Amino acid sequence: MTLDIITSPDLNGVAHGFFTRKGGASSGVFAGLNCGYGSSDQHDVVNINRARVAAAMDVTPAQLAGVHQVHSADVVVMDTPHDPQPKADALVTATKGLALTILTADCQPVLFADPVAGVIGAAHAGWKGALGGVLENTVAQMVGLGATPANIAAVIGPCISQRAYEVGPDFMDQFIAADPRFDRFFVAGNGDRLHFDLPGFGLHKLHAAGIANARWTHHCTYADPQRFYSYRRCVHQKEADYGRLIATIRL
Repeated sequence: MTLDIITSPDLNGVAHGFFTRKGGASSGVFAGLNCGYGSSDQHDVVNINRARVAAAMDVTPAQLAGVHQVHSADVVVMDTPHDPQPKADALVTATKGLALTILTADCQPVLFADPVAGVIGAAHAGWKGALGGVLENTVAQMVGLGATPANIAAVIGPCISQRAYEVGPDFMDQFIAADPRFDRFFVAGNGDRLHFDLPGFGLHKLHAAGIANARWTHHCTYADPQRFYSYRRCVHQKEADYGRLIATIRL
């Protein structure tokens, strides 16, 4: 099956892609392009899936650089893939031929590029990382490599939308404690439930970091099981495990 790759015109001129689950070798609950070794999927099958991604990005599998994601605000400057992967949730580079990768299954995959300076970045931004500053920190590390915020484009790929992201009042309290104005990213649901706008919050953080050219692709991972894996949908459907989507960018 042909790979299904979402791209953005905002990153034109820079090789990138938000890969959906289509076109992979995995089966069962992982059916499709599961690229996460952290899942219980067969390691060899994940290798096949990642090799297909590498081929689409015109690199070798060894040139797919990632981090051990821990929902932090930490960013790694990388010029070669690390083994074992460092614990962080974003990575930046000015090295040509290195494909930065992020894995998600509802959290925001965010790809960054300053084509003028030749600097790129990729971030995994769930609610905790986004609140903690992973997006601003990614921009700061890119600037450290010579990028300029005015020249950086940032695109949020498929992630969970507000309609599907139900939370409790304690969740909102953490945001209000950081900034009372963050209440605008929540709308009322049933009873004391609320719905959180994760991509809206991500865009706010990017704009606050000086990135005027920031977009969301408007794809909801929860709402489209044919194209996307979703941790929350897996929980709701009481499935044993879930696949991981990959997003990648290369100079």
